Amino acid sequence: MLVLTRKLGESIAIDDHIKIVVVQIKGKQVRLGIQAPKETKIHREEVYAAIQDQNKEAVKAVSMVQVSKALKA
Repeated sequence: MLVLTRKLGESIAIDDHIKIVVVQIKGKQVRLGIQAPKETKIHREEVYAAIQDQNKEAVKAVSMVQVSKALKA
């Protein structure tokens, strides 16, 4: 893991297409601005984990439907 120190208004560049800017520092919270192409998916980690869990459940459900169809055939 790369750990960087940034001050208010400073930024971090990732590749040629993503820029993360420190927008606000308030107590223990840091507000970040992210500039990235529209097709780049950006989520808070807990939201990303929930999406991953839903995707896994959807795959299981589709697999069960396919198994049921195969058994009926």
